Amino acid sequence: MKSSIRSSGIRSSRGARRSAAAVAVSAVLALTATACGDDGSGSSGDKGAEGSGKGEITFWDNNGGVRTDIWKEIIADFEKANPDIDVKYVPIAATEYQSKVDTSIQAKGLPDVGGVGAAMLAGFAAQNALEPLDDRLGKSSLNGKLNEDMVKSLKAAGGGGADDSTLYSVPTSANNGVLYYRTDLFKSAGLDAPTTWDKFYDSADKLTDKDKNAFGYTIRGGAGSIAQALDAMYGQSGITSFWDNGNEKTTVNDPKNVAALEKYTALFKKVTPAADLNNDFTKMVAQWDSGTIGMLNHNLGSYQDHVKALGADKFRGIPQPIGPGGKRVQVSNPVDGLGIFKTSKNKDAAWKFIEFATEKAQNSKFNESAGQVPSNTDAAKDAWVSKAEPTKLAAEALTDGSTTIVQLPYYLPDWNTISKTDNEPAFQKVLNGSLSEKEFLDTLADQLNTAQTEWNEQKG
Repeated sequence: MKSSIRSSGIRSSRGARRSAAAVAVSAVLALTATACGDDGSGSSGDKGAEGSGKGEITFWDNNGGVRTDIWKEIIADFEKANPDIDVKYVPIAATEYQSKVDTSIQAKGLPDVGGVGAAMLAGFAAQNALEPLDDRLGKSSLNGKLNEDMVKSLKAAGGGGADDSTLYSVPTSANNGVLYYRTDLFKSAGLDAPTTWDKFYDSADKLTDKDKNAFGYTIRGGAGSIAQALDAMYGQSGITSFWDNGNEKTTVNDPKNVAALEKYTALFKKVTPAADLNNDFTKMVAQWDSGTIGMLNHNLGSYQDHVKALGADKFRGIPQPIGPGGKRVQVSNPVDGLGIFKTSKNKDAAWKFIEFATEKAQNSKFNESAGQVPSNTDAAKDAWVSKAEPTKLAAEALTDGSTTIVQLPYYLPDWNTISKTDNEPAFQKVLNGSLSEKEFLDTLADQLNTAQTEWNEQKG
């Protein structure tokens, strides 16, 4: 195999992330730069080049380690089909990817192609680091073969929520929040499936026996904690919009959400392991797969891990619990995709790689491995989709009218900084009892309202 793997541990400080976010806000009009007279150059002034369509390209995986094996398969297939192109594969952990890219934008060290999901898209695009892809897609065999909602989601994330915004990332997959539960443990305890929030809390309590190291639930206290907390909040409160008062004021600190978070965080160390305070998704998933914990909130992406660890007959993955009035409310999960960085000297070859990775066979292979919903509409018809129960149930919940999705503001260039760098440590203080849920949510709301106001002003 011609592709090579190297690891990267580059991290930016909080100040560096803030600096990058500030650049993003000030440069936000560059989101539609080609329509507003910009010269098309990247943040470093390097316009890149189409290249020969041959030679070497570098690909940064935004979920390195977790998806390394499947990407190595796809790269091997690509290099076999395109013997004049070599792909240098660089796996980067999901928790480090944004800071790696932000640092590399300033250091002029970006790859040709990389993972660009909705959650980080606005920040990268606002720094003018991404190549617009509308024209390339329009001329491609992929045109008309990609899920329209996923394409719209990525356009909205990169362009302030407008459906006619520029496409900077080609969708590869969609995710969805899932409540995994151990059917064997539930059966032994005589418990029903945790389909409502009342049943969820009751089950978490009854499945906990600390003397036997058995816990009802594992809560995410480390990296990625905010999205899971928001899901629990809105799911219980039943609030269906992230913004109120003409899209100027967030609902995160609505009294109903405060009460919901208070009930949720009270689970920590009562029905959860103490180690949850620092657990990101990899540690949380590994802990659930190897222990006797009743329930886990994650997404479709960990389904295959659970199958390998437990066997398909010992667990189920169902949509999030139903809340008040029989409604299911979930926060949006970001669509993942692939983008070309504007400084690439071989954009033609980079686009060939994106096309190959998102055509039917490869897109199906990738998403079967990841347990996610394919972006390629032909791949989405493959038999495995209906056989993987969590994926099937998630797709049904999103299309049968039973679920309301609260759209998170991925379009805010500062979204990732606010939801990760600024507030993940604060959420740990909430779990430890040194910060109240109301104080936490009021601070989060102030930051979001400020970011939204700045965004609206930039848009004019």
